Amino acid sequence: MMYRYQEWSDGVYNFDDHTLLSLHLCLFLRNSLQTHQAVSRTIEVLERTSGQTYPSKNRILHAYLAFEALCDHDYTYACVSCGHNPESGVMDLHKKGVFSMPVSNIDNPPEGFDGNVNVEDFWDKVSMEMISRGLVPSNKANPFIVRPSYKFWAPWIGPHTRRGSVVLNTEHSKIHSPHSANEEMELTVTEDRLKDELLKLKMEAVRSLCRQCGIDPKGSRLDLIIRLQTEMKNRASYDKVFSHVWGASGGWAVVTCPCAVVYAVKFNLRAESPRDFIDLLLSMKHFPNITLYDFARGLATHANTRLPGTFRPHDGRLLEPTLSNISLASSGQVKANLSWLSQKKEVPDFNGHPITGSSERYALYDRFHEANTKDARDVLRRVDLAPELCGWLNSQCAEQLFSGMRKNNYFLNMMTPSSHVFLMRNILHHYNTAKNSATIANMKKILGVGIDIGFNSYGQTVLAGINEAQDPTTTADEAQDPAMATDHVPNTGTTEASVLVQSVCRPDCWGLPHLRHLLARSGITESQVDYVLDAKRPETEIIGTIGTTILSRQDFRSLGLQHNFEATIANSCMELICEMAWWKKKDVYAADAYVIATWHAPSFQDPFLNLPVSLFGFFYSLFPPVMSSIFISWERGHLLAL
Repeated sequence: MMYRYQEWSDGVYNFDDHTLLSLHLCLFLRNSLQTHQAVSRTIEVLERTSGQTYPSKNRILHAYLAFEALCDHDYTYACVSCGHNPESGVMDLHKKGVFSMPVSNIDNPPEGFDGNVNVEDFWDKVSMEMISRGLVPSNKANPFIVRPSYKFWAPWIGPHTRRGSVVLNTEHSKIHSPHSANEEMELTVTEDRLKDELLKLKMEAVRSLCRQCGIDPKGSRLDLIIRLQTEMKNRASYDKVFSHVWGASGGWAVVTCPCAVVYAVKFNLRAESPRDFIDLLLSMKHFPNITLYDFARGLATHANTRLPGTFRPHDGRLLEPTLSNISLASSGQVKANLSWLSQKKEVPDFNGHPITGSSERYALYDRFHEANTKDARDVLRRVDLAPELCGWLNSQCAEQLFSGMRKNNYFLNMMTPSSHVFLMRNILHHYNTAKNSATIANMKKILGVGIDIGFNSYGQTVLAGINEAQDPTTTADEAQDPAMATDHVPNTGTTEASVLVQSVCRPDCWGLPHLRHLLARSGITESQVDYVLDAKRPETEIIGTIGTTILSRQDFRSLGLQHNFEATIANSCMELICEMAWWKKKDVYAADAYVIATWHAPSFQDPFLNLPVSLFGFFYSLFPPVMSSIFISWERGHLLAL
């Protein structure tokens, strides 16, 4: 039967005059994909449940892809906590997310090609291919097919995050031979990873690969892998090994914020290289101050060779690579303070990041790979050297993303290149949307009734009700750009006149309102206090966090009341005091409230057993009054009772 009309208002989507999908089914397929169920498996379940035979599963997949292409998705690719331009980026490659594609069939780009690709044109044409499948008898006759090519293959970066409609994809530079010294460095890291993957292959697979590369297949597994590693110095053999281990394409690379929201995705045609990630970073409007990668040294070397001064100072290390600094960092006796991560610079640097005001850019190792390097100077690229990063920067968020997305490989890897990239971008968009919606819902739950959440010009969540012009961190140009504040933002019931200032949370909140970021100028409203101290609400409900301490309602009920001070909340208060003192350039020591309790009856423990040897070197030493009404403070030789 032929049916020639679209009935969107009646909940029917007409794909090709023969295949009609209800909108309910389309949404059901969308949610099934979010739970890693292939369209074919979902249709099979429906067939078994209903006892009916559905059209071709492949045709239904094409119909669903066309439905998504026709939907008005903004593909913002930004986090509501970090804003459009994250100050910290975590990068990694999903090696197993590949599509079948003979690399040798890709033509070289025209002479003089500089790697610039129009991202909007590329993705519009990919969407057009999805839609046009319903207009042609077979995909072979489809004039809109997008085939992989070096000159027209673009990543996706959110519209507010990228520098413009033109982005970089310089993968064609990977095919040049012989390699320069820096290119050899890039290749070495990938060889190491390939070697790790080869160790996982069965013996027969390794022997077969040796035969394909013209290598003697006799010997132990380790002998064969060493021979393959030597042969991989030849680019043709390297590509052959890579294709055998990881598939024909090079996986997809992502840049995420510490909240694990994806900001950029790049579908590699060839093997991974630091070049791929630098393409993404240079295509962004604002380069992140902190970049985490599993081969940070290679990333910084490639970037500074390609564009000198990209990572600065100290080539992206936290400290100058002197023998003294290396020794002190190895023993944990030196720190690199990045105060602008917590409070924007009063006088921003030239070309500084809009959120931090700093133009410094550091390339650091993620926690999992920081011990793998052989260069002693790389100890200066460790996250724990910067106190502002410790405890909140989740360096494994990309790996955690991949742990879920790899469950989609069984159906994504069987698709054509254009279907693969279109559906993967769409899945990541819905993933981002779900994470952002959950974050906002949790903020509203914690803040209570009467507190609205909106967005500032950076795309960050802020408390409603204060005019943005009062925010000293917002420039005049930014305050006059309403598009940045209103486009692609969920409707929270606030008007443009009540544009907002104070961030509800930062990336370290992990979905909770971090109390140190509810700054003084925003104030604490009576409704918030009433919500926290409401005796009718559960005592175990989580209210917020201080560092790694999670505070529940029962912790707050001892604050300011006429009974003993609860030790957990006491330690949290002392931690905030120490932090405020640190900003005033004063070192303050706060004793553990749980330890102080043992100084009283019946234990009567010696206080000096638990105090640091360097106690008298601190500007202040604070001892919270857990079981006493007297607050004790030691000020460099003077004992104060407050």
